Amino acid sequence: MTDRGIDARFNGQLGAFALDAAFRAPASGVTALFGPSGCGKTTILRCLAGLTRLSGRCLVDGEVWQDDTAFLPPFRRPIGYVFQEASLFQHLSVRRNLLYGAPRTPASGDGLGFDEVVDLLGLTKLADRSPGNLSGGERQRVAIGRALLSQPKVLLMDEPLSALDRATKDEILPFLERLRDRLFLPIVYVSHDMAEVERLAKHLVLMENGRVVAAGDLATLQSDPGLPLAASREAAVVFDAVVERYDAAWGLLALRVPGGELLVPSTPVAPATRRRVRIAAADVSLLTEPQQTSSILNALPARVLARRPLGENEMVVTLRLGAGEDGVRILARITRKSWEKLGIVEGKMVWAQVKGVSLAQA
Repeated sequence: MTDRGIDARFNGQLGAFALDAAFRAPASGVTALFGPSGCGKTTILRCLAGLTRLSGRCLVDGEVWQDDTAFLPPFRRPIGYVFQEASLFQHLSVRRNLLYGAPRTPASGDGLGFDEVVDLLGLTKLADRSPGNLSGGERQRVAIGRALLSQPKVLLMDEPLSALDRATKDEILPFLERLRDRLFLPIVYVSHDMAEVERLAKHLVLMENGRVVAAGDLATLQSDPGLPLAASREAAVVFDAVVERYDAAWGLLALRVPGGELLVPSTPVAPATRRRVRIAAADVSLLTEPQQTSSILNALPARVLARRPLGENEMVVTLRLGAGEDGVRILARITRKSWEKLGIVEGKMVWAQVKGVSLAQA
């Protein structure tokens, strides 16, 4: 690995809880810390910020924030921290909340200036309001903007949407996607909501009981039958696709993915636009030969890579689309009876019939 990004390992005891977790995060984009409540996600964030001190190391772009001989205090770590609650200053306007903690010198390099932040977060018309006159989603957007205007090298986000209802989450997620695509810094995002992770993250750190179970590309971990994600009833794989064309007569997008083409109901989208696609394991069935007529639009050749039993009667199957080696991987949840009746074995070419394809990113 190069010096860019985050290289961290923390271990120690906090009361009855033991943490022993190591991970690396790329220099830009969202790395999600995902796992059940109490698994250590927030503790890792606090260690990155220097708010909790355990043994270990923390390097950011090659700069030592912590090792066996050094520990950079929190006020010297260039981080932006967004908590579950916005915690705005009630006596200050939105503008003054945003600028609180911002450096006196103008932003330079990759840093964001005030005008760009308020534009990205849709706060232009709110600048002169007081926090008491904001909705929950607006308050959280102000908190995110305040963190960004501190000109951080790392943005830490601790379940920033957990206090919001579903409608408000759906309102704020597009703003987070815009920030992810604009920022050139690592964003470490804590969540126990896979829907949020699928919308925002490219890299995943899967945690359980204070340890890292696996870390890597989101789609790779989702499609690994040896990991708990694949065994979930909500198992799915999310990956990027490119718009090839739009069929206005039927309202369908044609999306090119490694290994094939998918048709997805959608409003018009310009060719060459990137979109994030989600395919649930429960929406994929297998055929040993192509079906001539079906209401299911997407049926693609795929190779069976692996299977994992789910109890006595079901299994999850990992497939790679196309006949080559570069196709994306998806999952199919089928019965053991179907597996045996169709004579499927690992390595066999089949047809993956995808009953539902959704856009995970608007």
